[in-house]
Amino acid sequence: MRQGNKKHGCLTQLLISLGLIAVLIVGLLIIRAVKRSSRSKVPAGGINESLYVDINGTKQWINIYGQKKENPVLLFLEGGPGDATSIFGGVLTQKWTDVYTVVTWDQRNCGKSYSADQNGTQITFDLMMQDGREMTEYIRDHLGADKITLLGYSWGSYFGANLAQTYPEYYDCFIGVGQLVDWQKNEEMFAEEAKKWVGSDPEGKELLAKLSGDSHYEAKNALLSKYGYSNLGSSMDFSSFDAMLNNPFYSLSEWKDYFSADSKVYHDFFLSEEFQHFSLLGKNEYKMPYYNINGAADYQVNFELAQEYFDTVEAPRKKLYLLEDTSHRLLLFKTEMFSEVLHEIAAAEHPQ
Repeated sequence: MRQGNKKHGCLTQLLISLGLIAVLIVGLLIIRAVKRSSRSKVPAGGINESLYVDINGTKQWINIYGQKKENPVLLFLEGGPGDATSIFGGVLTQKWTDVYTVVTWDQRNCGKSYSADQNGTQITFDLMMQDGREMTEYIRDHLGADKITLLGYSWGSYFGANLAQTYPEYYDCFIGVGQLVDWQKNEEMFAEEAKKWVGSDPEGKELLAKLSGDSHYEAKNALLSKYGYSNLGSSMDFSSFDAMLNNPFYSLSEWKDYFSADSKVYHDFFLSEEFQHFSLLGKNEYKMPYYNINGAADYQVNFELAQEYFDTVEAPRKKLYLLEDTSHRLLLFKTEMFSEVLHEIAAAEHPQ
């Protein structure tokens, strides 16, 4: 009899646990539905539009969000290469949308622009530049903007600076964030800086030795993390869990596709000579205002190299912002500080 009561009690506990899990899942789905609906709304007098654009033989995804349609247009180029802005569901750029109509773009074969049939296409300098030109032309035509502001972060700053110099007639100013100047020189400067951090630390010396081998990037990331230069700040300025769970751009099945996507095409591009073709060494002339926003402790993309390049830049006007106690991922960890700088630039370039 006691054995039967014990089995009955275990079954009851199991059913209660399953019931609580079911309630939790239903609750999360309800919250997700409400938040997705809220984040999909169009601001009064503004715009919130997601669409696929035919670009250079592929379907590429963009979102256009702004609180006032009359605001200047800003095209945001994400880093990586191969990172997707869409995964943050608009939260990353939300603080800019009172002064800009912000266009976020998942570049070819990443995020919502990913498709397996693109995996056989080699990414080259010319291919990306053609993508950038066509996307810019589409945005200008679609939004009726003569010129747009171009903001590039990390890899996007490399890509964006080349676009700004090649097609100056399309852009009213260029803003480079975590400005990459030359990848080869960047890595040489990193190795020299890391030696100062390591000193006589045996573990650090082992990691330094790996910088010259096939494990270069793993060793670099380990050094950045070990000596406190990976992410300065205790936490992100927003909840990545909330941004992803309640993302208005992704269904649950699309998240599955996102996490199963093959990133080899961008890995190969990053390690190829084509990536080095984006080098800005010797490319110093901008026919529009030039801005840099860099972390003063950014050694992922060396802020001192960005400063050296800034000093050589010829532009109608230019300004460099160095954010103290800030590493490379300033867009995630210093969103308020970054937004204040961007508002200052918007006021200078587009006075009301």
